[in-house]
Amino acid sequence: MEKKAGTKKSLQTLQASEIRYRRLFETAQDGILILDAETGQIDDVNPYMINMLHYSHEEFLGKKLWEVSPFKDTVLNQAAFEELQDKGYIRYKDLPLETKEGKPIAIEFVSNVYKSNGHKVIQCNIRNITERKEVNQKLEEAAIFQQRLIDALPMPVFYLDSEGRYLGINSSFEKFFGQKREQTTGKSVYEFFPKEIADNFNEKNRVLLQNPGIQIYETIVKDTGGIVRNVIFHKATFPNSDGSVGGLIGAMLDITDLKRAEESYRSIFENSQEGIFRSTPEGKIIMANQAMAKMFGYESPEEGMTSITDVIRQHYVNPEDRRILKEMIKEHGFVKGYETQCYRKDGSIIWISLTMHALRDEKGQIIYYDGINADITNRKQTVERMKKALGATIQAIAVTVETRDPYTAGHQRRVANLACAIATEMNLPIDMIDGIHMAAAIHDLGKISVPSEILSKPTQLTNVEFSLIKTHSQSGYDILKDIDFPGPVARTILEHHERMNGTGYPNGLTGDNILLESRILAVADVVESMASHRPYRAALGLDAAMEEIEKEKGALYDMSVVDACLRLFRKNGYQLQ
Repeated sequence: MEKKAGTKKSLQTLQASEIRYRRLFETAQDGILILDAETGQIDDVNPYMINMLHYSHEEFLGKKLWEVSPFKDTVLNQAAFEELQDKGYIRYKDLPLETKEGKPIAIEFVSNVYKSNGHKVIQCNIRNITERKEVNQKLEEAAIFQQRLIDALPMPVFYLDSEGRYLGINSSFEKFFGQKREQTTGKSVYEFFPKEIADNFNEKNRVLLQNPGIQIYETIVKDTGGIVRNVIFHKATFPNSDGSVGGLIGAMLDITDLKRAEESYRSIFENSQEGIFRSTPEGKIIMANQAMAKMFGYESPEEGMTSITDVIRQHYVNPEDRRILKEMIKEHGFVKGYETQCYRKDGSIIWISLTMHALRDEKGQIIYYDGINADITNRKQTVERMKKALGATIQAIAVTVETRDPYTAGHQRRVANLACAIATEMNLPIDMIDGIHMAAAIHDLGKISVPSEILSKPTQLTNVEFSLIKTHSQSGYDILKDIDFPGPVARTILEHHERMNGTGYPNGLTGDNILLESRILAVADVVESMASHRPYRAALGLDAAMEEIEKEKGALYDMSVVDACLRLFRKNGYQLQ
């Protein structure tokens, strides 16, 4: 009885074990094949294997492993089976298979031999690693992309683990320090940097790792050639998946050239003979050099910046200049060589030539004006003295001409005044108007080469006599052509008898080939001549002169010049004087 009871209990235990095995077999998340160890014939296959390859239970059973379609033409051939029989274990980490529909998958294949109920069997565990391979491939691609990304950066980049060991560097790091990537990975700064530099790096890294965030600082390092370089380090910590500090990543910016340029600029700034400054849009000077201070009579830049609180009122003789400057900079971004008068500390006035440009923020708003002042007072005074001397010379020449032709006394002066009035009405620049005045004041200079009896002849001139008169513009030009006037004075005199349609003299010029100054002088000369007495005729009058230029506007005379002249007399009440 006892023997029967023991046998029954053993059977129950065996049955329970078999049930557990069957459950494990059927619920396993790996494919399982059970093979006869002697023949290689498949005796059993679990559901996961069927679902993985999409072959039915019947398509597996009774066949040898290498006869089943997915395993054909793989390393799982008869030779491998014999190796398995001999060694009792075989493993392939990565095998390519195809499902019944031809979809490629990757598997890990593990097989071993064991006894079951006194009979040798082979269990093949087949794990689908397709997703794992895809994930790994994406991770590898991401790592390659990351490395190529940091390799593309022009500055050295590195990253360390939480213990301060290098995880990786970029190509710029390799080039700068002469260290290969494989030489640095897993090592600390002490293994390839001098101790004094490594101590500094290590301490900065320790502080950052203990206080996660961002760290920026300037220091010095030696490059692969042993040259000391000024650099700025930008570092930041990165976390592990659990939120703990995983390490830090850093980038190094070489600012050696920038520092040298800054030192060079500082030297230029401090030693320049021209005043250099920076001011706010409101007019407060916030930076100036010693030359700027000296120019305006201050002992130091600090004194000047403190004393000048209202640049418009304290600095500019004409406050309107400040507004004009700001408008020009607003439109063009800069202004160059703007001449204006300014007050010095003691109230005296100087002339300066000002060059300025605007600095803007990311929104395009002006935040500063940077400028350079040059003291041009001496130049201005010299030019003014030269102008006065030249004016006196011009007046002397004009008197000489009028002495030769007393009937036209005052003609050149009246023409000069009218020509300047026309140019002013046309809004021409002051320098151009000054040049027109000079030319007009001596435009008949060439008449000194014409016999006086012809100039003062009380009757109509013969053709020969008029031909001699017509040479005066060329003669005047020949006398003046080699003198360096502040403007085209000689050419203006040469062309003042040219006409728009080419009927004038001496060269028959047309249209815009005639200087604007000459076109203005031509109209002024005609108006004054017709309105005044001449030896051979009485004055024709101002109305006749106005009719003449209006009738011939566009043919003989420039249209815009005539229009300006007509406005002067008819609207502005201009009078010849």
